[in-house]
Amino acid sequence: MISLKTAYYYILAVKINLIQLFKGIYFTTDFYKKSLISKVPNQFFFFPNPFLMSSFSNYKKFAFQINNVDTNKFWSQDYSSKEEKKLHNFLWLSSIDRKDNAAALRKIISLWNLKNLKYKSIIWETSVISKRIISWIMNADIILKNSNFEFKRNFIESIIIQTNHLRKNYKYEIDHQKKIETITVLILSGLVFKEYEENYEYGLRELEKSIKTFFDNNGFPVTRSPDDLLKFTKYFLLINEVIKDAQKYVPDLLDSIIEKNLECLKQITTPTNNLPLFNGSVEDDLTNFYDYINHLKIKIKKQKNNLSSIHVIRNKKDVIYFEAGSPPKKNYSSSYQSGPLSFEYFCDEHKIITNSGFGVNISNKARLLSRFTSSQSALCLNDTSIVGFEKSNMMNKAYGFLIKRDFNILNFELKNDSSKIKVKAGHDAYLKSFGCIHNRTLSIDKINNKVVGQDKLLQKTLKSKIKYDIRFHLYPGLTAVQTLGGNTLLIQINKNKTLLFSTNENNLKIEKSIFFGGQKVLHNYCIVISGVMENNEKIIDWEIIKKI
Repeated sequence: MISLKTAYYYILAVKINLIQLFKGIYFTTDFYKKSLISKVPNQFFFFPNPFLMSSFSNYKKFAFQINNVDTNKFWSQDYSSKEEKKLHNFLWLSSIDRKDNAAALRKIISLWNLKNLKYKSIIWETSVISKRIISWIMNADIILKNSNFEFKRNFIESIIIQTNHLRKNYKYEIDHQKKIETITVLILSGLVFKEYEENYEYGLRELEKSIKTFFDNNGFPVTRSPDDLLKFTKYFLLINEVIKDAQKYVPDLLDSIIEKNLECLKQITTPTNNLPLFNGSVEDDLTNFYDYINHLKIKIKKQKNNLSSIHVIRNKKDVIYFEAGSPPKKNYSSSYQSGPLSFEYFCDEHKIITNSGFGVNISNKARLLSRFTSSQSALCLNDTSIVGFEKSNMMNKAYGFLIKRDFNILNFELKNDSSKIKVKAGHDAYLKSFGCIHNRTLSIDKINNKVVGQDKLLQKTLKSKIKYDIRFHLYPGLTAVQTLGGNTLLIQINKNKTLLFSTNENNLKIEKSIFFGGQKVLHNYCIVISGVMENNEKIIDWEIIKKI
């Protein structure tokens, strides 16, 4: 039976898809193109500092030259849709020597305006336009220096036309990331063009709504996604710094959310300077980002409280990231991965246990596979994902794959004493299907130099025998070797460092797995404890010991 909530989202999805279909036709008309034309400013009111874009690229590697590129053929080659988006979003501007290549760059932009200033689906996709305009505005000083009147006017007019398109369609946008990108464009355009100051005011109002809607009291996204946290923080910082650059008053709410965002981000940054792989995250080296923060002389306060979703326990060089958050609301769940009580473990700055990451950079199939419980370091019953995903093509086209149902996190505890640091939680996601409650306890034993884990299954309603699998995905490059005892194995980190994994269960095995957290699919190994629950209670103990 379809729930009222599902029916509601289905009806909305139909509406969204119809609007998209209509817009796809309407946008290609000359009438719509003319509607985007408005007053063209004569000049920029001020030029933002291009360095402020540095968090979106590695500013230390201004290496690429385009003087030897045939600019006449720049936009006429065949590219994949992914490559085309990257080319047309112009974020690569920050990775070239713009001063020495300014003339070639102006030629490339002139040809872009000649060929693409009428709606085309990929090139005019919201995220692509937003990044392109942000990049053009932030690099305008270099682009326009020594340019003639015609180029300058066409360049500014193009910015205005594309910005008008974004503003006209902002109210129809449902994707949270695209909304903040559009808001950034509106604020920047209103700052650099006196004639469009209304964009600035409108952008600030929408920014306030976005902050209040999208973040909890700790400053963590309601999507439960570390990746969203990083991306939003980058846009907030850019807006903040350009407002200051324009000598305008920075809203208190913006200052406050940046402070909270950075506290959250610092807390979950891994020993390898990456994001932990939960709910839509991929490996993203944060070195450049923190260099940027240091350059801005921003001091990040230490987060006193654990986040509402990801809990961190650490002792010296041992760190565990534990996912014990409730699922997001349905409309924020398109990147949610079905891994409550999953964890990632770092030992001496080596990542040992990992989740599989989000397959968004690889393919739609990889994206869906990466969201199943089997792709997380978690317990799975009868090969069934903890959270299912909507199968409606209509809904998926509108929102992405949303979760079907929610669940409750139970009995959360976090303790730290002289002998150990312990985190504990449970969930009832399997209660309806299998009558089971799952509880997991993780602790770092400070005295005995080991990680101790326990998974407990409680069957509230007696049902047939239930198969369980507890997966511990090893980070790519690590190998595991089973010992003769059957219930222990060795995890080889390098020639000099080995970990011992052991359990009270006899059915311990090593399987091949897939890692989605990078730019391409990688193969890795997975430790699996399997068994059958025959009674109302089943306790599985396991531990990871450092071999000295």
